[in-house]
Amino acid sequence: MPTETVPYDTAEHLRTPEDIALYIEAVLEDGDPALVADAIGVVARARGMAQIAQEIGRSREQLYRTLSEKGNPQLDTLMGVLKAIGLRLSVKPIETEA
Repeated sequence: MPTETVPYDTAEHLRTPEDIALYIEAVLEDGDPALVADAIGVVARARGMAQIAQEIGRSREQLYRTLSEKGNPQLDTLMGVLKAIGLRLSVKPIETEA
């Protein structure tokens, strides 16, 4: 009997603010800007892209494009989306090996 597969959607598993923060933090550690934009887009979908787009004054379609792996969001867009989903960007020093 063949194995049945179903598409995996990370957005379906981001239920709490803690889940979301851990997900974004893990992607930030990778350092790939395209993945960061895509991950924030996944979180925005989980929270409701139309509502977030309205909160930050962008169209839903524009936000989908901007927050895709091929998008290149400006800092004001990222900050607005993060605020709308209840997160803020913070910075910490890179730990170096002694």
